[in-house]
Amino acid sequence: MQSQKNTQIPLDLGHRTAFGRENFLVTESNSEAVAWVDKWPAWPTPVTILYGPAASGKSHLLSVWCDKTNASSISPHVVADYSRTQLERKKITPVAVDRADFLIGDIEGERGLFHLYNAVKESGATMMMTSCVPPSELDFVLPDLSSRLRAAQTVRINPPDDTLLSAVLVKLFADRQLKVSTDVIRYLVPRMERSLDAAVKLVADADKLALSEKKAITVPLVRQILMKNLG
Repeated sequence: MQSQKNTQIPLDLGHRTAFGRENFLVTESNSEAVAWVDKWPAWPTPVTILYGPAASGKSHLLSVWCDKTNASSISPHVVADYSRTQLERKKITPVAVDRADFLIGDIEGERGLFHLYNAVKESGATMMMTSCVPPSELDFVLPDLSSRLRAAQTVRINPPDDTLLSAVLVKLFADRQLKVSTDVIRYLVPRMERSLDAAVKLVADADKLALSEKKAITVPLVRQILMKNLG
């Protein structure tokens, strides 16, 4: 008989996303991207573009790089303002731009990114950007920006593989002080949506359902959650 004390916590304390290197799990699906982060500052080009599907860990790995380099993290909507400010100061430090592909197709956004790229290169700094697709698949307005970003180093981060999903699920359950059997993990991995966001939501839903029904987290319970999500 499985003890309920291993699967229940008294309150929903809230769980924030952890972005430290110690929380980034490395498997075959992301090892090339991690190796590129570790290679800094010995990059052959000043700009690296990390691309891959949504919820594959791009933002987390970008945060790891920021911690390593003390880079300034810039949201896409302030790139133009940041570029002007830094150019006026003539001071460029390592820069990170998450979801840079959101800027492509917008003339002001592309201009800001173009000036930032040039400032980074001229100052000898480095920049890492994330995108859902490589530059070759983006529809640029500015040909000059297109040529620069297509010449940048690109590194793909793949969707999480079975090993990564299993490790993430185990960690997410442990972060909530929940112990589940390996049967639960083995049941979930081939049946769940293959993204890290889906893993976070799945564990939260399992926690909530187990508490509300005063049950342990078992295969029948997580099957119930998966069936509900399909519906």
